[in-house]
Amino acid sequence: MARPRGFDTGLAVERATGLFRRQGFHATSMPQLTTRLHIGSGSLYAAFASKEGLYARALDQYCADLVRHFAERLKADDDIRVTVRELLLALAASDLADPELGCLLVNAATERAGHAVTVERVRAALAAVEHLLADALRRARARGELRAAHDPAELARFLTTFVQGLHVMGNARAGRVFLESAVAGALRALD
Repeated sequence: MARPRGFDTGLAVERATGLFRRQGFHATSMPQLTTRLHIGSGSLYAAFASKEGLYARALDQYCADLVRHFAERLKADDDIRVTVRELLLALAASDLADPELGCLLVNAATERAGHAVTVERVRAALAAVEHLLADALRRARARGELRAAHDPAELARFLTTFVQGLHVMGNARAGRVFLESAVAGALRALD
């Protein structure tokens, strides 16, 4: 009979996510993970099979949380400009609060561009965000908040791309004024 697991795997994934966001996959060592997670290497391997397995769980959870966050923010039929502005400014504020805590999607897409499974996970998460944005923009257009000439799918692609650029600039310590100005410029796409 297998011994019951002596640690919370959800908490372990959360802690590992923070480490992967700060350092990336390659710079994060197994000793750093076991120290941060407060578990032995045997327990880590038993729960996740490998560092790769733990990273995959962390990335999956991060993607699910990101999509859920966008879904919650975009579900209401509030004015689309207000909603998108608040969403973008909240993301910028988060990056400004801790610029070393990078976006795991940006990190994964750049650091692990040659790893097909990671790339597919990132692509799927970004496609889900794009879909949520497109749906919200379609509803806004139906309410008359966007001109009929606007293509919601095209605007959603732009905003999805902009969000990733916003994260990069936040990590580059572009500063509040810069990020708020960039958000104002992005919102003009909705005019």
